[in-house]
Amino acid sequence: MSLNPIPRLKGNGRRRAIDKVAELRDENRRLFTHLMGADDAFALLHQQLAETAARQAEAEEIVVKQQADIDDLTAENDQLRDELAALKVRFGPELAAEANAHPITVPPMIRPVDGPEDQATAPIPVLTLQQAFGSTDPAHVPAWALRD
Repeated sequence: MSLNPIPRLKGNGRRRAIDKVAELRDENRRLFTHLMGADDAFALLHQQLAETAARQAEAEEIVVKQQADIDDLTAENDQLRDELAALKVRFGPELAAEANAHPITVPPMIRPVDGPEDQATAPIPVLTLQQAFGSTDPAHVPAWALRD
């Protein structure tokens, strides 16, 4: 290991200094080229950042407009719901009376009764226990239930 901090250069005297200056100039040129490339990349990134900020501002404006539309439509929907409830209260009895006065019925001869699923049904009689079985005693079983 050499104790001399100055590295050995090829050539002698003037030639060594000229070679070193040429190397330093070449290195400066390469570094300047990298610096210019970095400046171009920075300019592109700055332009993209500006475009992104503009798009974000447009998107936020659209969101604000949509939220205002939603609020308006919600208020209108609530108002219409209240009006509908008031009209149902007001005209409910008339609508029910009209529906009872003009029911839609199908005569039995027109009903399709080809399959068991198409059989017409009769109203289901709803009776109390006493009416149905003649007793309210749960142990009482009518005679017709024991026939099977």
